[in-house]
Amino acid sequence: MKSMMVKELMVPLSEYATVSKDASLYEAVLALESAVAAFDPARHRHRAILIYDENRRIVGKIGQIDVLRALEPGYEELVKSDSFTRLGLSPMYQKSMIEQYRLWHKPLNDLCRKAAELKVESFMHKPTPGEYVDENTSLNEAVHQLIMGRHQSLLVTREKEIVGILRLSDVFMEIVERIKACKL
Repeated sequence: MKSMMVKELMVPLSEYATVSKDASLYEAVLALESAVAAFDPARHRHRAILIYDENRRIVGKIGQIDVLRALEPGYEELVKSDSFTRLGLSPMYQKSMIEQYRLWHKPLNDLCRKAAELKVESFMHKPTPGEYVDENTSLNEAVHQLIMGRHQSLLVTREKEIVGILRLSDVFMEIVERIKACKL
């Protein structure tokens, strides 16, 4: 059987939520809401927003964790400290960090109101080289890349231009369907 290629499973860029790097978080949330409403919700449960520059080239993305981190400015200070790089933090240590950096001390509505004005460029995730995959790459190779990089998605390229996004959730559902087909 012929191997499935990334382009067969990716979401085309034209169907994805995008905003300018100069957009506010509020504008990004509206773009996400619009993309969800415009496309088949069974297939396109968008959870991220792609960010483009003045040349309309994708330069970053904002995922769920990025939005949550943007709500609480104290995380920037935490990221700068070495305590953030430790792995396997105990619940007690995590609680002490919340107190030490005064995270989540303001009411959630206040945090949301302030974050809505933030420019997405200030907290977007800039993709690393391991987060790009060519559209003609086999799904097998892309799965390996997702696992090894612990990525939620990969930006799909055609001759160095981003043409879509391969999401872990779509890959997972493809695997689920194939597992079920094996038992029929």
